[in-house]
Amino acid sequence: MSCTIVVDGFFGDGGKGKIVSYLAVADDAAVVARGGVGPNAGHTVVKDDVKYKLRMVPCGFVNEDTVQLIGPGVLVNTEVLLKEIKVTDIEGRFGLDPQCAIIEPKHIEEDQQGHLKEKIGTTGTGTGPCNADRAYRTAKMARDIPELTKYLKDVPMIINDALDNGENVVLEGTQGTFISLFHGGYPYVTSKDVCAAAVCSDVGVGPTRVTDVVLVCKAYVTRVGEGPLDGEISHEEAKKRGWDEYGTVTGRQRRAAPFNYALAKRAARINGATQIAVTKMDILYPEIAGSDDYDSLPDEAKEFVAKIEKEIGLPVTFVGTGPGVKELIDRR
Repeated sequence: MSCTIVVDGFFGDGGKGKIVSYLAVADDAAVVARGGVGPNAGHTVVKDDVKYKLRMVPCGFVNEDTVQLIGPGVLVNTEVLLKEIKVTDIEGRFGLDPQCAIIEPKHIEEDQQGHLKEKIGTTGTGTGPCNADRAYRTAKMARDIPELTKYLKDVPMIINDALDNGENVVLEGTQGTFISLFHGGYPYVTSKDVCAAAVCSDVGVGPTRVTDVVLVCKAYVTRVGEGPLDGEISHEEAKKRGWDEYGTVTGRQRRAAPFNYALAKRAARINGATQIAVTKMDILYPEIAGSDDYDSLPDEAKEFVAKIEKEIGLPVTFVGTGPGVKELIDRR
């Protein structure tokens, strides 16, 4: 039995979806459950050369035997969710908790204007206003939406039963440590905590049941929206380096900076990380694209991995070498 949480060590956009999808297949996960905020986070998964950009459905759908769940702490956009259930073909193996709060049109409208849009630079997906209503106890819940009735499940009990039965579980976080409401550069943060402890709460799993926390750190740092970014380079320089990226949800150009060892170490401590996944190494070292063999890495790349391990004090167990589920070096 294992219960593995996957969280981002920087500002999101690190490739958590790829790691979750890989673990779902490699570890034959019985359950993949999503915690985090809601549809303001986009996860990209490439399966059989098809790219899926998901905002609601967990990334473990690539394993056709894995049950996909959304925990009660997550906000749901009904329209987005129903579309993704169809696209990923998980109709018979999906469930969301009746305690999920529902994003309504009024939340999206509020999120796309004024302070939230102009100063904070939110995604405009309605998550902040919906979480505010949730705190006021006025939010509509998944159990109130007729179209969702057939998907309603007791998510905490399903996950805990799987663990009791000795099965493997993967818990999928969203966003990144440093846009957490509690640990990011306030006020340029998301509307709740998104660290490992919060993921436990979001899906209804006690911390004593967690066996591993994988901290996903991209080989360089990117950030969408406003807020501090140490070492930020120009968009022109980012383009030269191949770091020119755009947000999955918003389409906005991501700001970029070199790998930040101090932030990664802080994130490892806040999340109680046990191992590190370094993604997009193929962007820094194109010659390793698609490799699953650590010995194929040039000395410079191995030295980079070794420095990360030394600075943070944790093993780098995964090295991402491309967007595909299997384009990864597993060093466990």
